[in-house]
Amino acid sequence: MLVVGSMLINALDFVGIAIMFSSIDSLGGFGLREIALLYGATGIGIGVADTLIGSVERIGEFVRTGRLDQMLTKPVPLLVQVCADRFTLRRLGRITQATAVLVWALPVVDWTLSRVLVAAVMVLSASALFFGLFVLFSCVQFWTTDASEFANAFTYGGNTLTQYPLTVFPRELAIALTIVLPIAFVNWYPCLYLLGRSDPFGLPEWLQFCSPLAAAVVVAAALLVWRTGVRRYTSTGS
Repeated sequence: MLVVGSMLINALDFVGIAIMFSSIDSLGGFGLREIALLYGATGIGIGVADTLIGSVERIGEFVRTGRLDQMLTKPVPLLVQVCADRFTLRRLGRITQATAVLVWALPVVDWTLSRVLVAAVMVLSASALFFGLFVLFSCVQFWTTDASEFANAFTYGGNTLTQYPLTVFPRELAIALTIVLPIAFVNWYPCLYLLGRSDPFGLPEWLQFCSPLAAAVVVAAALLVWRTGVRRYTSTGS
């Protein structure tokens, strides 16, 4: 029941987008099925990451209550324990709903073998990118103790941002989401290739194949910050 409830709640996001198209033909130059392609890719990405690592957002709670001390005494990597804490199948609802939207959008692509490979890599890279973002920004709580909403601004906020074509935003934001915080690689660049579109901001077309590289950089940075945070942790003292 929780899975179904989660799926229906998340479905309202796309229903809102579909309602907009009752009075418009395109949004930022993209049709409804094209936006569904973007929506499905980012939805699956954050859904998989949230299922695997969503509990890392509670690291501040673990620090405050001393629960982290208990975890550190166990012969299991700390990040694995955090991933497994309060694991719930409710989060599968988001993945199921996003997958349904993505399947509905597939006919908009003129499929070739290269596009099939890019689509598969896009979903894997999106999951890895969000995984890295969850860990990276949740690590702030090692220093602030309670800043879970700060992490949410980049994880769930990033998901909301990438549900829409970046053409509805200023060019400066698109560049920032490419160079500073590479959320654009979650779905924007791979989908441009899948749809046979050139970059509307005039950026190099080879960026459309760089999602795995962006994911690797973000995950590596996240693990480095995680390791630094764990090393500086000195217990609650209680």
